[in-house]
Amino acid sequence: MLRLFSRAWLGTHRHFNSNVNVHGLVELLSLAFMSTVAVKQVGTHNGSFHCDEALGCFMIRLTKKFSDAHIVRTRDPQVLETLDAVLDVGGVYDPSRDRFDHHQKGFEEVFGHGFNTKLSSAGLVYKHYGKEIIAQELQVDEDHPDVHRLFMAVYKNFVEAIDAIDNGINQYDTDEPPRYVNNTHLSSRVGKLNLEWIDPDHSAENENKTFERAMALAGSEFLDGVRNLARSWLPARSIVMECIEARLDIDPSGEIMVLDGMCPWKLHLFELEEEMKISPPLKYVLYQDDRSKNWRVQAVKIAPDKFESRKALPARWRGLQDDELCKESGIAGSVFVHMSGFIGGNRTYEGALEMARAALKL
Repeated sequence: MLRLFSRAWLGTHRHFNSNVNVHGLVELLSLAFMSTVAVKQVGTHNGSFHCDEALGCFMIRLTKKFSDAHIVRTRDPQVLETLDAVLDVGGVYDPSRDRFDHHQKGFEEVFGHGFNTKLSSAGLVYKHYGKEIIAQELQVDEDHPDVHRLFMAVYKNFVEAIDAIDNGINQYDTDEPPRYVNNTHLSSRVGKLNLEWIDPDHSAENENKTFERAMALAGSEFLDGVRNLARSWLPARSIVMECIEARLDIDPSGEIMVLDGMCPWKLHLFELEEEMKISPPLKYVLYQDDRSKNWRVQAVKIAPDKFESRKALPARWRGLQDDELCKESGIAGSVFVHMSGFIGGNRTYEGALEMARAALKL
């Protein structure tokens, strides 16, 4: 018995334990021992893993309730019933009992707030604990307005893709096959951490080690995403809003915006246009390049995930540079226009504004 409890202590230290299906008695004794020292137990299934439960387990352990919880990997229903939380297994979605499975018949839970993607275990954990995690990262109360803004942005820019991929939802509505294979996204990279069929050691201990690596990978990218949005994206929102409000001072068309200092503006622009009911939509954004100090004229995309522009710079300017471009455009100081017409440059603000105004009329 002492040997079993010693083994349980070691499993706690490493946050993983043996395969319940093989070592059920050891696991149950381990859980009993863990309960005596008030360590929470979070369960997910054993065997092959996906990004959603790796990320879900990482996120739930960021909460006060499940801080540094012991991860139990099993499909044994008797063991699952004893755990404090269960993710991606068990056939139950009941947030009041911290049960977060999404495989059962009839499950159609979505994030809400305009999002309609069916949730995975990661999305379920985020839906119920995301604000706490973000408030903790920002070091503010959960009712702070920045928490809600970031809560929405992290779901849109990070978690929703995990949900969609795990539930087999195509990114685009099309019957055409993809033009290229993308195996570089997070879900794909997490999947590659599973043991290969040629690996000699498929023991529960080795599987748990790989799951630990998967949690670390998914979790580090999640936190990087949250922190990037908190430090960079969120402060830029007010800057972009002020620039949109000032657009009529730049040009009476209202279709040209001048960015007051370089900051991430693209996602904010689309969201704020909708919120502020901007019409007509913006066509060009002017900003000064930090390195060259030249001014850029960038055409706004038709959508955040598209390459096409609402109104690309004129075709006859594209691919031209310096004197040749100045002659063709009739605008002094012109430096270049990209071959696709999505961006151009001028040595002065006045020249860049003239390029944008001329492009609106061509």
